[in-house]
Amino acid sequence: MNLLLSAAFVLCWSSGFIGAKLGAGSADAVTVLMWRFLPLAAVLGLVAVTLTRNAWRGLTARAVLRQAAIGVLSQSGYLLTVYYAIQLGVSSGTTALIDGTQPLVAGALAGPLLGQYVSRRQWLGLGLGVAGVALVTVADATAAATGTVESWAYAVPFLGMFSLVAATFLEGRSPTRTAPSVAMTIHCATSAVVFTVLAAAAGAAAPPAEASFWTAIAWLVVLATFGGYGLYWLVLRRSGVTEVNTLMFLMAPVTAVWGAAMFGEPFGVQTAAGLTVGLVAVTVVRRGTRGAGRPEGRVAGPAPAERAGARAGVQRAARGTAGGDHGRGRAS
Repeated sequence: MNLLLSAAFVLCWSSGFIGAKLGAGSADAVTVLMWRFLPLAAVLGLVAVTLTRNAWRGLTARAVLRQAAIGVLSQSGYLLTVYYAIQLGVSSGTTALIDGTQPLVAGALAGPLLGQYVSRRQWLGLGLGVAGVALVTVADATAAATGTVESWAYAVPFLGMFSLVAATFLEGRSPTRTAPSVAMTIHCATSAVVFTVLAAAAGAAAPPAEASFWTAIAWLVVLATFGGYGLYWLVLRRSGVTEVNTLMFLMAPVTAVWGAAMFGEPFGVQTAAGLTVGLVAVTVVRRGTRGAGRPEGRVAGPAPAERAGARAGVQRAARGTAGGDHGRGRAS
């Protein structure tokens, strides 16, 4: 089950980069994001007052504010930088590569912030992952040197990566567990407000009439949001932060394959080699996690059987018996 969830997560998360490229050709980034999240917020809001009302019971104002902050970081901040980078001319593969460096940052911070153990084998796997994604997109990164893309544009995806890291650890240090349906509703509603305000301020709120725009919106809502973002949090709740982080190393090569199929982007020996190295990295880290004397713990709030609170969650993580949540960090 975990393997199937991981594979689905990789495909759906990668679809977000492709969807961003689809939308970039017909509208500004804030326009695409506004119309991506407005219908989502409406549908999830309707579900919240009908089918999932029980999940909202007992939810405190503090918990709502925390989830809103997580939504701003993990959706609004992260996605805006990804879309803006692609709009500036950074390729979807290179954007995925930069996003793929997030596991190293999260892995380095997991120890001091969450007390999670990261083995030498896992660090080896993380290093292999970086090498794999670098092989896939190093050619695209040279665009900055040739002048086709401004060099500063490559810093934009890094801002999104750090935003997602911050969201991961903010969720991980939460004293209570919020139901995934509740968290996703708050995140999407928050992002809908943020992007609507930004689009209105930029005079870009009106959607274009092109069919390609609405195709991109449907793609992003179904695959990237419900699929990618939903699975991001689900997979992290079921697995440890370092192990799940390695899945992000597959995003760049998978995005490159998808880009080749949909947009005719080149896929050569270097891309194939990067994909292979990424798969090896995932294998190394997974084996390191299972074989370590102290397996890693969860990132986010405790699982249903572990609702004693933050203290119990930290103690379990230290012993390697807790599980983890989002998105990466390991969650479009």
